[in-house]
Amino acid sequence: MTDFSKYIWYNSSILPWEKATTHVMSHVLHYGSGVFEGIKCYETSEGSAVFRLEDHIDRLYNSADLYGMKIDLSKQEIISGCKNVVKANKLKSCYIRPIVFYGYDTLGVDPKDCPINIAIAAFYWGAYLGDEGIEKGVNVTVSPYQKISNKAMPTTAKASGQYMNSLLSVTEARSRGYDEAILLNSDGNVSEGSGQNLFYIKDGVVHTNDESSSILLGITRDSILEICRKNNIDTKIHKFSLEDLLCADEVFFTGTASEVTPIRSIEDNLLSKGGVGPLTKRLRTYYMDIVLGKDENYSHWLSVINEDLPVSNF
Repeated sequence: MTDFSKYIWYNSSILPWEKATTHVMSHVLHYGSGVFEGIKCYETSEGSAVFRLEDHIDRLYNSADLYGMKIDLSKQEIISGCKNVVKANKLKSCYIRPIVFYGYDTLGVDPKDCPINIAIAAFYWGAYLGDEGIEKGVNVTVSPYQKISNKAMPTTAKASGQYMNSLLSVTEARSRGYDEAILLNSDGNVSEGSGQNLFYIKDGVVHTNDESSSILLGITRDSILEICRKNNIDTKIHKFSLEDLLCADEVFFTGTASEVTPIRSIEDNLLSKGGVGPLTKRLRTYYMDIVLGKDENYSHWLSVINEDLPVSNF
């Protein structure tokens, strides 16, 4: 990462990457007490532009609220921080990671007076599941680990500790030669991937699930649903089973890092004849045109970074 990035925004200041540190006894390190976002910035004809930046920061604050974490800075200050760290690192396209976490004060599970720290990093990150996965689709397995229940933790929060569930699932899948894992929920229905939402297509209808299936309400997921509505593609939001996926015409992941990634096989059962389905390919094209600034109908989803403005707090 430091090959591409030299600075991090940390508690309202731009610091050299190596100086953005926190104490090893910080609450977050022991209990996963943080919330975060994953945001993408793309190089467009209008300059570098962050996709749905305001929506991501809204979700960051919602996640913090669900865990009782009070962010003292305004949303606009965090939005500016995201733009500033991209400019400081002179990045044209990148991944942006804001994180809000409890720092060092007590080792008790109750954070009590632990300070809330906020950091924002920006760095280059290629295709999350690889360029070949985008072109040919990925091979996935069903995880032996169950997705945490929305009755146990607020699964609509993007919270650090919750991702231990994802870590177990993806590392187990890759140990068996698969690219990713699908997690089932406590009802035995499909939840999501280790870090992606799931869609399937059957007879021209695009299906996905909602928060009752213990999923994160992904912003890319929401974008695909909106794209479908605007292009008169039928959608259905409901609980669905693994059998529904295995019988589907096409299946794909969505996520900020994954964008729209086709799934070519589940448990070695080929989908779309082992290729990328036509509607998946069409939706990916729509999505990439939007994030790259080629579709003026969605320009409101892009926050262009003004390169002429000086980096503040530098």
